[in-house]
Amino acid sequence: MSFLRNLSRWFEQQSKSRETNVIVAVSSVIVAIILFIVLPEIREFFEAGGPVLWGILMVTIIMWTLIIERFWFFQYLLPQKRLEIIDEWGSVNNKGDWFSMRMRDQMISEVSTETKRFLLTIETMMQILPLLGLLGTVVGMIKVFDVMTFFGTGNARLMASGVSQATIPTMAGLVAAISGLYIANLLKRKADDEIASIADQLIID
Repeated sequence: MSFLRNLSRWFEQQSKSRETNVIVAVSSVIVAIILFIVLPEIREFFEAGGPVLWGILMVTIIMWTLIIERFWFFQYLLPQKRLEIIDEWGSVNNKGDWFSMRMRDQMISEVSTETKRFLLTIETMMQILPLLGLLGTVVGMIKVFDVMTFFGTGNARLMASGVSQATIPTMAGLVAAISGLYIANLLKRKADDEIASIADQLIID
């Protein structure tokens, strides 16, 4: 148990120093490399899917890295930020005047900016993934047509390779986008709820 407490304390220190993103990104890349080396099926899958599949993998890793970072922020950093804002607002006198109201608006704006950080990027990557899959389809079909141009329809093995490059990236792009769809909407709703909750706690006299 002491080891877990020390590990948790270390992660909190890293998050406070803004190194959480780097840690999660490096961990994601290491996990992907280990899976690629250990599992031959994954290597075969990427070989059959073609070069576009690597782009889908990188976008997916970045997207899930940002998703994990957002969950880390909501779990560990936002509560501390909430307490700091409430304490700062509590020390303000004459909370109903114009200057105090502008301070309140600034506090809420800062929380909104930090809470919604990377959400637009996550949504953008979710939209990019199916397009990358479509790009893989186009690349695979071009390969099929090239094979048909030089060998006709008699070389089924080469045609099958092109068909694999046309279908696998599309499937991978759709699956990766769907995997982040619910999580992205959940993070967006949670961000709105947290902003509204903090605004309600900044009571005006």
